[in-house]
Amino acid sequence: MHILTSIIRLPEISLLTRDAHKLRGFFGNLFKEKSPLLHNHFDDGSLVFKYPLVQYKVIENIPMLIGLNEGAELLTSLFLKMKELDINGKTYPINYKNIENKKCEFGLCPELHEYSFKTLWMGLNQENYEKYNQLKKYADESGIPHILTKILVGNILSFFKSTGYHADNTILLKTHLKEKTTGFKGNKMLAFEGNFIANVLLPQYIGLGKSVSRGFGTIVETATSGLT
Repeated sequence: MHILTSIIRLPEISLLTRDAHKLRGFFGNLFKEKSPLLHNHFDDGSLVFKYPLVQYKVIENIPMLIGLNEGAELLTSLFLKMKELDINGKTYPINYKNIENKKCEFGLCPELHEYSFKTLWMGLNQENYEKYNQLKKYADESGIPHILTKILVGNILSFFKSTGYHADNTILLKTHLKEKTTGFKGNKMLAFEGNFIANVLLPQYIGLGKSVSRGFGTIVETATSGLT
């Protein structure tokens, strides 16, 4: 199956990774009349509870906007209207920007693909956070990779579901993750850095897990190998 992707980069502007949500706030407000896809809120202020088709990231200090399908079409239509960026009261003129549009194949595949998290992955919700803490409490190290693998498979299936793609075979996945902490809405949250290998093909720079519209869980492919 294929998905339309659009990646906008602002290479002359340098921001911090944690500024990704400020990108979302600025562009979501600037073009708020255009589409709820930009800020994941309906007109009445309620949240849109589905996989975000527009995502905001800061990768290696470069601000990026990622659009998928309708989100890609929307970003393409707004590209020429992006003239400046305001972050924390500082205005950055957008003198140079670039956009990359393409159709990407994705889904289950016969090869193994390795992906690295370019930004921290937040996979734990309230329920599986308790399970994770119980495993740590009783030093059940063997159970931790299992629960993280199960969560990440669920994240991938959620992405598939948002595109209308049905995985008719089992996702095989192995994680190599390290626990970190990150600030999120004034609170400290558990998150993870690292990589994973799976028999799935995924578009570059999409997010997996929680708060992907704010830049968390961004992946890039680093290697491909055949199944043995």
